[in-house]
Amino acid sequence: MPLIIKAPPLPLVFLLMIHGVSSADWGVSYSTSHICVLKNSSVIMNCTYTYPTRYQITNVLWTKGAVKEDVDPPDLSKDPEYSQRLQYLGDKQQNCTIRLSHVTLKDSHMYYFRFITDKYKWIGKPGVTLAVTDLQVESPERVTEGDSVGLTCKSSCTLTDRATFIWYRNSQPLTTGIIGNQLDLWRVSREDTGRYSCGVDGHSYISPAVYLNIRYPPVNPVISISPSGEIVSGDSVTLICSSDSNPPAEIYWYKGRTFVGSGRIFSISKISSDDSGEYTCISINDHGEKYSDAVTLNVMYPPRNVSVLINGSGETVSGDSVTLICSSDSNPPALNFSWFKENESSAVGSGQSFSALQSGRLYCQAHNQHGSQRSDAVTVTVHHGAGMNVIVIAATSGGLFIIIIIIIIFIIQKKRKNRRSVIHEYENDSPRTGTYAALDLKSRSSDVYNTLTTVHPRPALHQSGSIEYENP
Repeated sequence: MPLIIKAPPLPLVFLLMIHGVSSADWGVSYSTSHICVLKNSSVIMNCTYTYPTRYQITNVLWTKGAVKEDVDPPDLSKDPEYSQRLQYLGDKQQNCTIRLSHVTLKDSHMYYFRFITDKYKWIGKPGVTLAVTDLQVESPERVTEGDSVGLTCKSSCTLTDRATFIWYRNSQPLTTGIIGNQLDLWRVSREDTGRYSCGVDGHSYISPAVYLNIRYPPVNPVISISPSGEIVSGDSVTLICSSDSNPPAEIYWYKGRTFVGSGRIFSISKISSDDSGEYTCISINDHGEKYSDAVTLNVMYPPRNVSVLINGSGETVSGDSVTLICSSDSNPPALNFSWFKENESSAVGSGQSFSALQSGRLYCQAHNQHGSQRSDAVTVTVHHGAGMNVIVIAATSGGLFIIIIIIIIFIIQKKRKNRRSVIHEYENDSPRTGTYAALDLKSRSSDVYNTLTTVHPRPALHQSGSIEYENP
């Protein structure tokens, strides 16, 4: 779109004193002496000229730069840099207006109009000064969230035409905060961060973009554990702290309240159960700090420190057994336990507790989904004696010998009653006074009789004090 110069005309007439010619009859008039236009736009230089009517115009042209006496200046219409962009809009009578399209910064010069008659040559000096400008966005060097900011669209000269400025953020036009060539941003936030550029309504040229870097404290640091899912002892684990901040924050890692490292990435190679716990990262920059939520590392591991414990005081009563308990440290806790006799491949029992009834060296084996481990063996010795059983257990663990002796005395039979009480019992139970008197001898059979004589034999007392039974 051509740029129409609307400034009031300021006629400048260059008068060349020629002997015998009135200067009032010769001249070139420009509508303005200075024009400021935007890069890549079109400019119109309005121009008129006068000469005595008795002369005939043979040639008209525009030229630029310094004009030397007695040297014909170059014709811009024949210059390759201008020939495709310069259009003569005037005539060979009075109008000398031209249009110059797609102006560049190199087009900034003083331009002159020159006409030639059949007898004289005339050049309009001084000419029109053309200044071509681009646009630059001027912004503060340091902006913090919450500040109010003004951006200015600047040019190297004041545009001749009345300009309506347009602002863009990330190439999208803005509709608020525009006052003249300035963009006002009130209480900026991180959402206002972006690339800002400006232009003039009606022109395609847009300024180079300037990045508005809004600084703000860290916000909501987050820990994405890699690998995700179950963590097993021996794995390599990486913790990554993602934090939104400007400028980028320094990252520090804590396990509980203990500092363990720095940097956005915290790696643990060959993780162990000692690394289990709650981890947090803290994000710090010049504008503040923020803690992340804690994440828990729960390290799984197979059973370890498996041992056999003896349950009870060590004293048992006849008919009881000694209970052995299998203890282990594992994550998750071991749920499967097997009991073995040493040098035997088949299990003799299962479960966390085991009742030992026989002599031998026994050990337990604890299992979870990550592995198993066996304990040291303990020795169980069962002694069988008349009137009592003695069970001796020797437990060995870590070079320390613990001997637990549990003596269980079972009374197999009661003492026989003393001699006089036994005699008295059987004397009172004479067949003539008790059992036999109740029988009907007429109806008795030999079977019944034989049974009675077997059940109640007559005791005989010997001198030695022992009792014999004899049949009647």
